[in-house]
Amino acid sequence: MQPNPQILLDLVSVKMPFGKYQNVVLCNLPVSYLEWFNRKGFPNGKLGMQLQTIYEIKLNGLEYLLKPLRS
Repeated sequence: MQPNPQILLDLVSVKMPFGKYQNVVLCNLPVSYLEWFNRKGFPNGKLGMQLQTIYEIKLNGLEYLLKPLRS
């Protein structure tokens, strides 16, 4: 299965649709908020997958992969 580059592009453009960090771009969400979702359960569907992805990126120190996509 080929990696989907659109997933990373979405992380730097899609905004959180609800909650404490509504309208914050997913890649700018604080790790503490993503850790909370990891404990409580990520939402179903595409948003949940996106949040899990950004959580793993931040957890593993891979945020540099998103820098070229932010512009």
